[in-house]
Parts: sequence; C-alpha cells; structure tokens
Amino acid sequence: MAYGQAVNAPLSKDYYHLIERLEVRKGSFSESFHASVKAYNRKEIGQFLDSLSTENFNRKDIFNYTYLKNDNWEWVDSIDYKRERAFLKHIYKTNTDFFNVNTDEFDLHVNPVLDFTLGRESISDRQLFINTRGVEIRGLINKKVGFYTFLTENQVRFPQHVDRYTAMFDAVPNEGFWKPYGDDETGRDFFTARGYISFQATKNINLQFGHDRFFIGNGERSMILSDFSPGYLFLKAETNIWKLNYTNIFGLQTANLDRSGNSLRGTGDRYDRKFMSLHHLSYNITKNLNVGIFEAIMSGDSSRAQNPIDITYLNPIIFYRSLEQQDGSSGNALVGMDFRWIFLKRFSMYGQFVLDEFLIENIRKGGWWANKYALQGGLKYFNAFEIPNLDLQAEYNLSRPFMYAHDNNFTNYANYKQSLAHPLGANFKELIGILRYQITPKLTFQAKAVFADFGTDTTGVNFGGNIFKANNTRYRYPDQGDFGHVIGQGESNQLTYYQFLLTLMPKYNLFIELGYTMRNQESEFGNNTSENNFYNATVRWNIPRRENIF
Repeated sequence: MAYGQAVNAPLSKDYYHLIERLEVRKGSFSESFHASVKAYNRKEIGQFLDSLSTENFNRKDIFNYTYLKNDNWEWVDSIDYKRERAFLKHIYKTNTDFFNVNTDEFDLHVNPVLDFTLGRESISDRQLFINTRGVEIRGLINKKVGFYTFLTENQVRFPQHVDRYTAMFDAVPNEGFWKPYGDDETGRDFFTARGYISFQATKNINLQFGHDRFFIGNGERSMILSDFSPGYLFLKAETNIWKLNYTNIFGLQTANLDRSGNSLRGTGDRYDRKFMSLHHLSYNITKNLNVGIFEAIMSGDSSRAQNPIDITYLNPIIFYRSLEQQDGSSGNALVGMDFRWIFLKRFSMYGQFVLDEFLIENIRKGGWWANKYALQGGLKYFNAFEIPNLDLQAEYNLSRPFMYAHDNNFTNYANYKQSLAHPLGANFKELIGILRYQITPKLTFQAKAVFADFGTDTTGVNFGGNIFKANNTRYRYPDQGDFGHVIGQGESNQLTYYQFLLTLMPKYNLFIELGYTMRNQESEFGNNTSENNFYNATVRWNIPRRENIF
C-alpha cells in the first residue's frame, strides 16, 4: 500500500509561531505532529489545519490560517490555490508557486529565494548588507518519495559581534565553509546548500535522508538540539503512533580541526568527521500535556576521522548508554527531558532539562566541575490582556560551566565550530522576552529583549564557557581544585540585546522589513566591552529572517 509522502516546512520562528498560536487557541494538541520536534511535515500541517474550526477566528487569524493553507495547498482541503490567469501560461499558475507541476505521478514546486538587506552600525559606521539569491525546490514522485532542495549564494557583512564570533571560532554562524569578501575582507562569502529525500516506509514511519538541520523544543532557544549550526548529513526516522512520537536522528558532523591541527577553514584536505546519535521520545499524556525524554551521544576520534560511524550507535533504541559502555566507548552522552503544557486556550508553558555528567555525592558538596547540566523554562501568553493577536513570551535559560564540552574536538556537542545547542555555549544565565503584535493581517510588530550573564576565559584559562576546549584544560581553583565552579566564572560579562522589527507582507511570502537593534556588552576587565546600535531595511522572498541574537 502506498502512503502519501511530504517534505518538511523549513525552520522559521515566525512561521512556526503561527502554527503554535492556532494549536494553543484550539486548546489541545494536534493529532498530526508533536510540537517539540521541528521541522513539521507539510502533510501533517495540512491535516492539522483541516481539523480546525474557524468559527471564532478574527480576520487576522483567518488571514494566518489561509496563508498556512496556501503554503501547504497540496495537502489541505477546500483552498482556492489556482489563479485564473498564469503569467506566460506557466508562471504563477497557483497563488504560491513561481513554477508548479501537479500530476498524479509528479508534483513540483519551484520558488526563487531572495534576501536584500542594507543597514549600518554605530560602532564603526560601516555599511552592513545581506545579498542572498537562490532557489527552493520541493516535490513528490509517485506519491511515495518526496524531495527538497534549498540553494543560495550569499555575500554578507555582519555587525561587529558576529565578526568577533567569526574571528574567535573561524566560523560564520549557521554556515559552513566561507571566504572573505570585499576590498577590506570584512564581508563573508558562502554558499548554502540543504536538501534531502523523504520516504513514508509505513503509515506511521517516515524516513528522511540528506543534508539539513533540526530543532527540538518549544522556546526561542533549545538546550537539546538547535538550528544554530549549519546543516549536516543525516538519517532521520520518525515514528508517530497512538500518543507517541519517536524520533531518531543519526548525523555526520564536522569536527573542529583538520588532521594537521590547523584551522578548519581553507584547507585542501577533507575535514575530520564525528558521529551523532540522538533519540527523542515524546508522549502526549493528555490532550494538553506532553512530556519527552531524549538521549544524544557524540562519538569519534582521530583514528576514525574520515569514517567515524560506529554501528553500535545505529541502534535505534533509546537509553542504551549502559550497553555501549561495555564496548569501552569514550563518546559524550547527554540525556534529559522536555515538557509542554497548554491551558486556558491562552497559555503554553514549556521547559527542558539536559544532563551531561554528574555525581549525586558531589552535588551536595557544590560546584564540582563535572556536575554539568542545562535548564530552560518558558511561558507564552496568546491574545495577552484580551488584546487580539498580541502574543507575549518569557524564557529563562542556564548552562553550567563545561556543559557540552568533552575530552576532544570529536566528542564535544558541536558541528563546524558551532554549538548544537545554545549560541552562548555554556557558563551562562539568560532571560528572554518577546512581544509579537499583528497590527493588521499583513503588518506585524515584534520586539525581543535578551539579558545574559556569562563568563569568558582570561589569558587562555579554561573557565568552562568555551565548549571547544577539552575537559582536561579546565581551571582548578588553588584552594578547592575541581570544586567551587559557578555560573559566570572567569571574566564576567553582561549582555543586553534589544531588537525591534516592523514587517509587512504585501504579497505571499514577500516581506518588507525595517529593523533596529541595540546591543551592549560589558565585561569585567574590558576585554569584550562594546556598545553598538544597528538598523536595517530588508526585502525577503521565500526565506526566513537571518538572526544573530547572541
């Protein structure tokens, strides 16, 4: 028996906020997908939309509902997606696709991708820009095999704090290989390529293989798995049955050094590899309470740098750490849980707990370096204070020193010199506030505020914030040794980050945006102190907003 197959809707916080808003206003979870595991399958989104009643929707909610239906028109009922007259008979035959073919055997959607941004920052008075051109292609063959491709060519000049990150780690956030660009070489030139195939093995089991990234969680950040790093080669198996979702992700990551120990960028050799095995089990205990558990193991070493896959880690069963320990594995294991509770058709409460290493007897002593854990707690308030389409969010994150780090570059929880979890790495506390207000159906205002306290290293000493430093280089206090480690140790930094955005969508998936950002960082010894304001004007087409909020 053949089962209809679909690809995923690309990761976008704005897009997924619209879906979550509809789910919370409904008052119960979707039966099609589990919200903590992103990206969602387009067919599942379509099934969820068809299950909704629009009886109490206002015109803004109707607009959002119609937008989502149009974006997934091949999987929904009762949507008028065809245009009466196409341009040159073939262009925009539908309301959403630049070029489309839809037959019983073959479905194809082709759309251009553009992001033109101009801005300026106060700290250097230099011009900032994004120049992205590309194409997005998705489709279906014989209603069995789905495929997706996203290709862009990019030239970018980032604000100063992103340049500082690039100089420190020799990596551009969210991207892989890059080259300097421009006469002063302060620009960045890179090519982005993501793609995969998707196959519905059975009615309840979906398989995907390709090159992309994922996000696990319901917050602005994820302490389990985020989309901060670039895409990676993956095999994903997702099983939806009864009230359960079981997701296996096997990923081939890029280690941080080449085989000669040189900088990752600009070598002629193949980069060293490492292997991630992640399992996440999600259970809808009730129609509005969800709990998930997960395990992730990162493995690899210099002897297997080009072929790090150990068949032990292809075991799809969760929590087999005890089994692989019998093989003498030195992999880095993380375990934890997440939850989500929606109530009163207004609120969504969520959280995560991730445990890297710990000993209960040392927790009582306090400050042991290897009691490593990360926490997240958050609350979303929809139609806040009875104001339609005013949505508020508050989120708190923390990570102990040395969290996500391990013995070497093959086992730390990172990909291409970028964290697989939080952009700040470890050794931090963070508070985030977000306001979203849909002024009219096509006009939205958004404000974000981030307050973070974190510790950085001084004079090459490893205080636990840099997850790329090996555990054996950790700082030991003269009077306490491996104890006494606290969040924010090292050089203390206070970060305040305010972002204001006004976004207009005049046509489907075409966004005109004005943004203003204030970023201030104060460090204890002045090594990282900076104050910067930057503004931008953007035209985006079929691409999410590029953000560097850290």
